[in-house]
Amino acid sequence: MNVWAILKIAIRALTRNKMRSALTMLGIIIGVGAVIAMVSIGQGAQSMIQTQISSMGSNMLFVQPGNLRTGGVSQGLGAASTLTEDDVLAMEREIPTVSAASPSMRATAQLVFGNQNWSVQLQGTNEKFPKIRNWPVVNGEFFTSADVRSAARVIVLGKTVVDKLFGASTDPVGETIRVRNLPFRVIGVLESKGSTLGQDQDDTAVIPYTTVQKKMQARGGTSIGQAMISAVSPDATSLVQQQVGQMLRQRHKIADGEPDDFTVRNLADVAAAGVQLTTIMTLLLGSIAGISLIVGGIGIMNIMLVSVTERTREIGIRMAVGARPNYIRLQFLAESVVLSLAGGALGMLGGGTAAAGIAWYLNWPSLVSGLAVTIAFGFSTAIGVFFGYYPAHKAAALDPIEALRYE
Repeated sequence: MNVWAILKIAIRALTRNKMRSALTMLGIIIGVGAVIAMVSIGQGAQSMIQTQISSMGSNMLFVQPGNLRTGGVSQGLGAASTLTEDDVLAMEREIPTVSAASPSMRATAQLVFGNQNWSVQLQGTNEKFPKIRNWPVVNGEFFTSADVRSAARVIVLGKTVVDKLFGASTDPVGETIRVRNLPFRVIGVLESKGSTLGQDQDDTAVIPYTTVQKKMQARGGTSIGQAMISAVSPDATSLVQQQVGQMLRQRHKIADGEPDDFTVRNLADVAAAGVQLTTIMTLLLGSIAGISLIVGGIGIMNIMLVSVTERTREIGIRMAVGARPNYIRLQFLAESVVLSLAGGALGMLGGGTAAAGIAWYLNWPSLVSGLAVTIAFGFSTAIGVFFGYYPAHKAAALDPIEALRYE
């Protein structure tokens, strides 16, 4: 008999006990659905981490001052004033793989306009901030190098700050707001970037770093909180990290064997660590979900053994009229594969729906991978063949005379 005839007989045999067949498929449906949903959510998390980290800047690195040790106790990164404006200028001037560099200062301030006020984290940078952070101005303009040199009281606002102080329909460019009781002129509005790693990037305001040094700090000086660097390409970030470290050790006259008084952090390393973590979690969740496929396979074997027992006389009659053992084996194996394929198809549909539902509810991206679907569906087919072979072999090995006598 041909394959199509065998499949028709298998489907007819399974539809005799619709409820039993449906319950048997349930294990495969849950297993395949869980694998696809978990892998899709995991891959969505990887994509989100990469997108959010890349949105923080173009090929960006951070340089922070090193530790200050007092009485043998480390005070943490940034406690020592070991990074200066000249260090940052030297990075851009002496290292060809550095595309742009900027000092970075931070200060918390209350912004007031009319009867509205909003507390925000000020960022003090130079005129290269939009290039380094890949963050253009959509309204107005960014401040210039002249504004930085003169420590001008100009400010560029993020979208969230604009909405809080002015409302969505008001153009803030040209308006004057008060920052720590000092008047600042709004000259631009940054493009909206949304949230990154749970933090609203648009809830920010940018001013010249010299303004922070001279008008926001209790004491002046040339030390800075950190430096932002943009490499010429993503592939150059590791080289920039190495070259910046070597240059700063020379400038700070750090002897061989002594620890750095600075830290260079590469966002590419952070992204890679995040992707590695989500990959491990995806594999773990996918493996756990895959266990239910094994349970579903055991359910198929159990039901097929019951079916062989119930249909012993039918098997004996088929053998008596000329059916060969190979055909009997193939018939029961086909029933097992049909169960697993039908369960796999419904599981793919359910898994994709579940992944989309979870992503919608949690506002989390979901990527239904073709590879994950192929692997889950192929594995469910293999489960049907593997766990269906023993019952099929048992049916084919029956003695026709004993099978006909079976009550």
